[in-house]
Amino acid sequence: MTPVQKLAGLVVLILVLMTSAAGFTWQVQDWRYGKQLAEIDKTQAIALTEAGNTARHEEQRRQSAVNKEASDAREQNKAAAVDAGTADAVSGRLHVEAGKFAAAACSDPGVAQRGASATRAAMVLSELFQRADKRAGELAAAYDQARIAGLACERSYEGLKVRGE
Repeated sequence: MTPVQKLAGLVVLILVLMTSAAGFTWQVQDWRYGKQLAEIDKTQAIALTEAGNTARHEEQRRQSAVNKEASDAREQNKAAAVDAGTADAVSGRLHVEAGKFAAAACSDPGVAQRGASATRAAMVLSELFQRADKRAGELAAAYDQARIAGLACERSYEGLKVRGE
């Protein structure tokens, strides 16, 4: 073997050893980083699970608050409907009394002498009173429902806010 061949063999041997050492170093780093990545994955999985549980509990809390407000609003609407029914009954009795009053005014001899126009005027006024009272009752019921719904919406919104804001 010539000295050049010996030198070439030595260079090849050195290159093979350096390549082997680099490969071995690469493998060791892979194992070490693999363990670190596994720990990071585990930590992230735990954090993700905890975040999911927290979000689920918050959503359940919010849904519970909205359901409670809706239930309260239904109860308030029922109470308003009962009150409206009572007001309608009182209004009905008042209309009957107004009709009796108009009829009595028409049967009064002094009014009868004034003619049929006074009778018609009394009946028209009684009818207008009934219509105005009925419309006022409808508007009051609509206002009550709108107010109850608005307040329930406001309370639901307040209940949906994230705690600590």
